[in-house]
Amino acid sequence: MFKKIACIRIGGGQVTRAAAEEAPVAVFVNGRHLTTVALSPGGFEDFITGYLYTEEIIRNAGEIESVRIEENRISVLTKNIFKRVSVKKTILSGCGGAVSYIDTQKLPAIDSDLTVSVPEIEAAVAALRAPGMLDAVALATGGRIVACAEDLDRHNALDRVIGRGLREALDFSRTFAVGTGTVTSEMVRKCLVANIPVLVSTGPPTALAVEIAEETGLCIVGYAGTPEMAVYTHAGRIAE
Repeated sequence: MFKKIACIRIGGGQVTRAAAEEAPVAVFVNGRHLTTVALSPGGFEDFITGYLYTEEIIRNAGEIESVRIEENRISVLTKNIFKRVSVKKTILSGCGGAVSYIDTQKLPAIDSDLTVSVPEIEAAVAALRAPGMLDAVALATGGRIVACAEDLDRHNALDRVIGRGLREALDFSRTFAVGTGTVTSEMVRKCLVANIPVLVSTGPPTALAVEIAEETGLCIVGYAGTPEMAVYTHAGRIAE
């Protein structure tokens, strides 16, 4: 995932630094181009399984007939090869595209009675890979991490662990997600689709992420692993 790059240090002298690799990957579903994403190399099958699921193109891993991974291309055939697909977006345009708004009625709501303790959160954060050049996201049960991934983008990392969970038949309603960086509305949407009831991050959530989570039953915990850790939505899911 990293390669050595030569550069000139300010103040003089040539040095070699590690740089994260980035691969533009075209995604084709049933012979049609769906999107192109920038990914860290490797682990594409977990990513595409999670991505198609959180975009609501498939409902489970069994709907994928085959996956062919080539350099800079992922080709997927679904069981229904005639199904036309498109990418979901949290932000919806108003009349004429002049207004943007969130229609939470079009988003799934969390259906889980899971509660997570503060020690479980602390254990999962401690087990998460330290933030570096890549974002990390994991799924945990109790304080134990059951799936973990790193990527250039935390949204892609979340798709990767959801894909791993689908392939291993995890019950997402009994897990919580823990990751690095800012929690965005798109991360909230992905957790809602997967029915992951708690989203924990070492960073803060955006105001929009909080608004959507509050209306859909998702618990957000921000600044985890620091003295500033706080529950932003649905505090009843967190036990001392």
